[in-house]
Parts: sequence; C-alpha cells; structure tokens
Amino acid sequence: MLTYLFITCLALVSSAPAFSGQRIKDLASIQGVRANQLVGYGLVVGLPGTGEQSPFTEQSFRTMLTNFGISLDSNTRPMIRNVAAVAVHAELPAFTKPGQRIDVTVSSMGEAESLHGGTLLQTFLKGLDGEVYAVAQGSLVVSGFGVQGNDGSRIVSNTPTVGTIANGALVEREVPSGLMQNDFLTLNLHSPDFSTAQAMADEINNRLGADPSMGYAIASPMDAASVKVQAPRDVAQRVGFLATIENFEFEPAAAPARIVVNSRTGTIVIGQDVRLMPAAITHGGLTVTISEDPLVAQPNAFGGGETAIVPQSIIDVELDDSRMFKFDPGVTLDQLVRAVNEIGAAPGDLMAILEALRQAGALQGELIVI
Repeated sequence: MLTYLFITCLALVSSAPAFSGQRIKDLASIQGVRANQLVGYGLVVGLPGTGEQSPFTEQSFRTMLTNFGISLDSNTRPMIRNVAAVAVHAELPAFTKPGQRIDVTVSSMGEAESLHGGTLLQTFLKGLDGEVYAVAQGSLVVSGFGVQGNDGSRIVSNTPTVGTIANGALVEREVPSGLMQNDFLTLNLHSPDFSTAQAMADEINNRLGADPSMGYAIASPMDAASVKVQAPRDVAQRVGFLATIENFEFEPAAAPARIVVNSRTGTIVIGQDVRLMPAAITHGGLTVTISEDPLVAQPNAFGGGETAIVPQSIIDVELDDSRMFKFDPGVTLDQLVRAVNEIGAAPGDLMAILEALRQAGALQGELIVI
C-alpha cells in the first residue's frame, strides 16, 4: 500500500505547478536526525618552549610513557615545557560512517602560552554514553600568536591557545539515527508556530493527494513545533520520500509582532507587523551647565584691606527643541522611525520612546531587550 502511495505521490508532485515560498527543509528538521558532540583529553607535543609544567600535564606525560613501556623514577620530575594538556572537541554529523573524517578543535587546559607548532597525539573522543566514537591526531593550525619581553610586556593576537585540525579525527563508530524507528517521521520546526505547523501539514497532504476531511491524512500537526508524517517502511523508498517532501514550498505564517533592542550596541530590529495605537509623543531634554568664574577683589589703596577671591557661578539653561508628533490608529513602526529621524533623535532616544509606548499600552508588539 505504501509503495503504491509513494509512486502516486511522485506522479502528483511532477505534475504540480511551480509555487513560490519557503522549502520545508529550510524551516524544519527531522526528529532523531542530528549531530552529536564528542570530547576528549590529550597532549600536544613539539611546542617551542611554550608548554606548561603543571601537575596534571606531568601525570599525563608519565602515563603516556608507561603505555610505551618507559618508566620514570618517582623522584624525577621531567622538564616538559614543550608539552601541553589540551581538551579536544568535535561534532559528529548525522549519518557519518566509520572511516570518514571530521574536524576537531584543540584548546589548552593549563598555563601553556601557545599551541603554535604543536602536534596532537592520539586522543580518544567520547560521546555522552562514554563510548569512543572517533580518534583524533595531527598537526595543529593556530591563527593567533603571542610575544613576551623580559620586562613582562606582552603582545597577543587572536587566541594562540586554541587550534584546529582539519579532518583531524577518524570516525570509529556510527551513531544510530532515528530515521527508521517507526512508520512515521516527525518534522520539527526551527521556530514553533501553530499556523506554520498547520500550513506545512496542509501542503504535504495537498501535494500528495491526501484529504484529512475524509479521514485520511499523510501529515498531521502534533503541536506548534512538530508535524507527524506517514512514511514508507522500505529504506530506499523512505529516503526518496524525504527527498520529495523536503523540497515542497509553502508560505509560513508571519512572525509575531516583535521589537528586539540590543541595549549594548544600540541596535533595534522591528518586525513588519508591529503597530501603534493612537498616541502623541514629545521627546526632549533640559541641559543645565554650571561653570565657575571666580573674581579677584583688590582692596582700596588707602583702606588697608587684603586681596580676596570672590566666587562667581554662571548657570546656563538650554532647552532642546522638542517637537510633538501624533499618530493615528494602525500606524507602523516604520512611520515612527521616520518621524524620530526627522527630529534628529538618536537610537537611544528611540529606545526610550518605545519603552514609553509599551508602558502606555500604545505599542502592539512584544518589546525584547537583550
């Protein structure tokens, strides 16, 4: 039944008219198909005296020598300024097979000054379950550098204690994916929205010839973030099925009316659906400047007095040219920004105006300050 359905779906898709919108693959991901984080601990050797002499580095160095059948006297402390203890992390993409390679990032864990010129020795990268999924090794590429003088002065560019190794880890174990766990696939929206979830399900059903009103649906929205899709059981057919539906285009719902303000940089991003209720706005400031200009008072030549300094304060009050502007119902934020720009207000002034509008209940939209 599913095989026949899949062939019929492809025939319907090939005859469907072109539609301008956003693809499903750009708006959603498949549940269970994801990357996995890997982490490990290792040693970087070959450093030109920029390593470290920390206790855990020394212990790791001794352990490595022991694994090669070399033992050091407990009273002997090796000078290993060309060795550094590092943390190694990588991301294992979905469907990566044993024998393939992935990039790794190497970061110093101790007091090493730089990893430039170092080589990472064999390091096991483990997943959340404690199993080894990849092995990393190779020469580091470090973009930063550091120079220090005898007087303690130092110049550092970028970060010399972090490096990368392109294709530096060899995958040893595959992570099972959730692609073939059951008869259904779940598409998770990157930005949850009930209207977008319903629109995605409707598009899949319409393009594949399903009619939910008749009790038969291929796709069904589960909540604001997930859409459940019936898929073929055969692996090859399921892959082809996904390749088909992920390119379906539809119009997602408009984003919520939202204003995002970055208080540190002064950046303001305003959504297109933000509206204003009737409001009258005036914005200005009173500048008060106080300066001291003391006077020197000279006594009368025959009076026998003494020279004295008489304080004199000059107070200057300047009132900015504040203009009031009025908005009718349904005015967009674009018109507000234009009005604010016409009176010469700065981004900080616009932030204050937006906050005041929100407090007054005249701003139809969510104001987010980050």
